[in-house]
Order: sequence, then C-alpha cells, then structure tokens
Amino acid sequence: MMWRTTITRQSAFMLMAVAAGACQGQAGLPPTVNDRMQLTTIATGLEHPWSLAFLPDGRMLVTERPGRLRYVTMKGEVSEPITGVPTVDAKGQGGLLDVALDPDFGANSTIYLSYAEPGDGDLNGTAVARAKLDGARLTDLQVIFRQMPKVASKNHFGSRLVFARDGNLFVTLGERNSERDSAQDLGTHLGKIVRITKDGKVPADNPFVGRKGALPEIWSLGHRNVQGATLDPATGRFWAVEHGPRGGDEINLPEAGRNYGWPVITYGREYSGPAIGEGTAKAGMEQPLYYWVPSIATSGMTFYSSDTYPEWNGSLFVGALAAALVARLEFGADGKVRTEERFPIGQRVRDIRQGPDGALYLVTDEDAGKLLRLTPAQ
Repeated sequence: MMWRTTITRQSAFMLMAVAAGACQGQAGLPPTVNDRMQLTTIATGLEHPWSLAFLPDGRMLVTERPGRLRYVTMKGEVSEPITGVPTVDAKGQGGLLDVALDPDFGANSTIYLSYAEPGDGDLNGTAVARAKLDGARLTDLQVIFRQMPKVASKNHFGSRLVFARDGNLFVTLGERNSERDSAQDLGTHLGKIVRITKDGKVPADNPFVGRKGALPEIWSLGHRNVQGATLDPATGRFWAVEHGPRGGDEINLPEAGRNYGWPVITYGREYSGPAIGEGTAKAGMEQPLYYWVPSIATSGMTFYSSDTYPEWNGSLFVGALAAALVARLEFGADGKVRTEERFPIGQRVRDIRQGPDGALYLVTDEDAGKLLRLTPAQ
C-alpha cells in the first residue's frame, strides 16, 4: 500500500507527515496504471545510459556510465564516443553521470558533466567538470567542484546538475551509503545539495557562507541520494527527488539552509527490516512534499511544459528504476497533487527529459540500454 502527502506547487506548503501508521495530513489517491501510451524505441545498445541533454540542433548528448559521451539523433543514429571526457571510476553506481548545457551554450559551447572521480586507492567522489564541445571532442576541460571527502564506496554518488534562473548551478550529492551520518555534518559535502557559480565559485548569498565549520558550497543538508532534479518552468523553483531505503522515496523543494532529515527521520526502513533514526518527524527538519512507501526507486524527473499534449501540461514526471515505470503527478487548481498516474515501461528508467517536439525521452539503465520516446496513445 502506498501512502503519501499531498503537495503544494506554488506555496510549497509543508503538510504534517504520516506518524504511528496514520496519515495526519491529506492522503493521496491510489495510483492508476495507464497502458494507453505510445512508446517508440529511438536507439538501442547504449551501455547503462545515465543522462541526456538536447542540443539546439535537435541532437542529444547521452552519457553512458562506463565513461562515454555520445551524440544521438532523432533517427537513432549513435555516434562514436566523444573524446576528452574525464577519467571516471566506473564501479557499482559510479561512472559518468549527468550532462547539462551551459545556459549560454549557443555563445560558448560549454557543457557540464558530473561523474565519479577516482582518488587514492579505493577512494572516489562525485566531481563536476566543464568543457567546450567541439565536434567529436571536448576541449578546455576544467574540474570546478569535488565532493569532500572522498570515500571508499561504490554507492550513492547523486548526481544531477540543474541551472537556476540566476545562472548558478545546483549539484545533488549522495551520502555514499557507508557515511550516512555525514548527511547531518556541515563539514562535509556528503548527503548535501550544493550551489556554485558556473566556474565553481561560492555565491555570496549561500546560506552557510561565513559559518564556522560549514562548507560554503552547501545549500541544503540531510539528503540520502538525490538522483532526480529539475526546475519548475512556471515558478523557477528547484525540485529534487531522492531514493529512500526500503520505502521513503521523497520529493522535496530544497530551500536555503534547510535540513531534510536523513538519516534522523525517514519514512523508510533498513533493507533488513529495522527502523531507521528517530521516526518520521522532528523539530527543525523538513517533511517531504510527496513520498512513496514502498519505494519505486526514483530517478530523473521533469515538468511537462508543452501544448503538444495539453493533457500533460503542468504535470511532473518521475522515472523509476526498480518499479520500471514513469509516474505522472497531476496538480489540481489548489496546487496539490490530484492524481498519480503510472506508465509501465518494463525497464529501469534512469532519466527523463522533454524534447523539442513535445514528447518525453527516456533512457533505460540496462546493459543494452535504450533511448525511448513516450507520448500519449493516439
């Protein structure tokens, strides 16, 4: 059975949480399953694709976790790997992760990549690099951010890259699984969302600038493993979705300086069954805006903002790995979730983006991953 809080899109109203097994806020409706969709395969044979970004000419940049970046056309033509990609630590959940275009890409041809960067011995950590996209190669590569400290772990790297309207860059960072308590420690980047400028500097208005013992890049804390993030095109608000453990996948609107609770509060449990932390609520810690029990293993997400399929306009789409689906969250006139509709995909959905033609494009996290096009059934 799935319980979830309702969500307020414009005001980000924080509702009371589920406690002692009873929903104290407004419970959502059970999800509906819709197989009236059209799913078209654009390209196949991609090895664990992780992210895609649309170029102005309609082609896509697609990352593959082992460390390759490729062009893919709408006709399904897949290029040879682009050279000049940074060296990645492709172990477990690590490797080449997100790709994002500079907001001024048309003028500077700059792209940003997040990836698992190898360190000494078995150490690694999430890093962000920027480079010029010059045909079949990257040039002028510069690492602008490194998660500190590096950890000997194969898990929970994050990592999504989202440019805000002010030009600053949000980077989502996992707590590396083995270091979960560090999500509450402002002296590390583990389990945080950070906010940096396009060249990796610290914005002067970041919430912890000047605070003794706190890393100034930090925007929010108490996160587990955020692998989906986007901007609401209607409001410019930054949204994030993160993995819970056994239950407790959650959507948040991360705000400056706020603590989102992990691992002190959560709606999930250990994979072996025991409870985690102190319960589901605590003073000074934010409640999720929406959550899933059991988990669907949330991944990429995006708002739909096209009139091509007006029945989808304004909906939030979230991909799922374990559940192998796409969830569509529809909002009512009051700004709260009215329905959750599920589209079964049959493969692990790693990322989801709106294309220039108004369709949704997915990549599937498989040995022979696919690029898929999703539209309503005609």
